[in-house]
This record gives sequence, structure tokens and C-alpha cells, in this order.
Amino acid sequence: MGRMPEGHTLHRLARDHNAAFARRPVSVTSPQGRFAAAAALVDGTVLRKVDAHGKHLFYRFEGDRLIHVHLGLFGAFRPFIPPAPEPDGRQIRMRLEGEDAGTDLSGPTACELLTPQEMKAMISRLGPDPLRKDADPERAWAAIRRRKGPIGGALMDQGVLSGVGNVYRAEVLFVHGIHPETPCPQITREQFDSMWATLVTWMRHGVKDGVIITVDPAEVGRARSRIKKGEALHVYKQEHCRRCGNPVHRWDLAGRWAYACEGCQPR
Repeated sequence: MGRMPEGHTLHRLARDHNAAFARRPVSVTSPQGRFAAAAALVDGTVLRKVDAHGKHLFYRFEGDRLIHVHLGLFGAFRPFIPPAPEPDGRQIRMRLEGEDAGTDLSGPTACELLTPQEMKAMISRLGPDPLRKDADPERAWAAIRRRKGPIGGALMDQGVLSGVGNVYRAEVLFVHGIHPETPCPQITREQFDSMWATLVTWMRHGVKDGVIITVDPAEVGRARSRIKKGEALHVYKQEHCRRCGNPVHRWDLAGRWAYACEGCQPR
């Protein structure tokens, strides 16, 4: 089971691409050729802004043209300093190049031209994104209340919450003492509000740090910047719970690995 980039990674990319390319003309090409016709429609025009919503990126060009990117499991951007390097065997779907910065996109699930109406329709199907200022947590709470299945499944549904992936799911349920198999009707409003607040804090740190750190720096006794990779998480991909030392239970929950300490998160 692969792992998709979580929401903080996309917001970090949007931040970096805004700094590198926004408000100026950008060369848009497709060395691979699969995106060539669409790239030609925006090539050389001004990139107004790059937006992230959950796991989706939207590049807004002048003339009401938009490029939508979803990295999926295998997509990645590779920055470069112009002049652009020769393709080295990677299938480069889209190349963005400005005067002093460039980036190559390979392996995305989606890289497509959209109209503003199509983008609006896509966003309307997504749940609120804890990293966006316009996020309405009431929509996520209403979606959870409508569900009968486990909260672990609901938190991974991008129609409930945008940008939350397997790491944030496992960790937020752990710190709030909730087992992933807990049915949604048993989740209280107080629990939801606390989880939302935790996700907002963690994901903002994720944008800034570029990594997911869910342990409290006070717990490990060192600054966030000095927390090592192996001690940054409580249960996700851990052998033992960092809090109580019990073995971490791992199982398949709707096609993705779930992680829980059944001492700290009783069923």
C-alpha cells in the first residue's frame, strides 16, 4: 500500500510555486507530449496564482484558464534552475519555467486544463481543508454525523475532510484516544472540535517544516527542528506506542493500513 502526499505538502508546493512563478509569464511545455495541446494554450501567459485545496493544486492563468494537478501515489515535482535539464528518462508531463526558476512534474494522477466552472464543481465535492482560511468545519462535522461506518474511514474520505491522509488520520485519533473502528455516531462534538483544532495546528507546522511531527516537543525534550524522524510520530508505522510501550496494532481498514495502540485507544 503506497502513501500519497498529505495536504501540507500540496500547500507547501503552492507556496513555493507562487514565490517562483506567480504574477509573471511562464513557459508551460510537456516534454513527454501527453499534455502538449493543453500546455500550448497557456504557454507564455501570466500565471496569476497557485492554490491548494486538500490534495489538489490549481494553477490560475490569465484568460480564465486553469491547470489542475493531483499528484496521486507517484506524482512528484522536481525543481531546477534554468536552463532546463535534458529529460533523463523520467516521463515529464509538465514543465513550468520562468526566468530564474523551473519545475518538472512527472507521474501525476491528473494534470489537466479546467474551466473555472469545472474547478468550482470539483472543489464543491471536497470537504473543508484545515489549512484554508475559508474552511468551514461545520461541513465536516455534518458529513461525519451522516455516516454509520468507522471514524477511521471518514477521516480519510476527501469528501469529508480535504488533505488528511493516513499519517494525520492515525496520529490525530491516537492523541485523542479514539480507536479507528469507533462508529461515527459515537463521536461527540467535543471530540470532533478537538481533532479539527489539532489538525489545523499540525498541518500548519507541516507546511512550515516540510515534515509531519505530531509528538509534543516537550515530550521528547528537544526543539521541533531537532526531532529525529523515528521519534516524530506516536503510532504510524511504529512497532510500539511511544506513550505506553504497548505493541502498535496494524490492520487493513478499507484498503489502507490503520494503526492504533489498543491500550491508549480502547475499542
